[in-house]
Amino acid sequence: MKHLQVAVGIIRNADKQIFLAQRPASSHMTNMWEFPGGKIEPGESTEEALKRELLEETGIEVTHATAIGLADHTYADVRVTLHLFLVEGWRGEPWGREGQPQRWVAQQALVAEEFPPANHELIARLTAGEL
Repeated sequence: MKHLQVAVGIIRNADKQIFLAQRPASSHMTNMWEFPGGKIEPGESTEEALKRELLEETGIEVTHATAIGLADHTYADVRVTLHLFLVEGWRGEPWGREGQPQRWVAQQALVAEEFPPANHELIARLTAGEL
């Protein structure tokens, strides 16, 4: 079974709002909401992958990110390990650079069912105010 290593950024502003992007129609878990990020390339650290992916997807330059743990989930066809980062410092204004819909959502208003299952534990921690 394929095993993907993915760097994920929970971009949170001073008002405790989280930046979300919608998964494209061509992707796995189509049209669900997600925290921006992407696959870690060979020879790349998780933080390097995070910075590269967030620049590519949202146009921001990460200046402060804190590792907050891992989320591991096995789907029918793939195992995914998410390397989670809380991103609270950046230059620029995040936007859907790849044409994907995006939005800011109050941290307490996140709805787990709108996200792929690999994110559900993280959503529970965020809405409970643990992060």
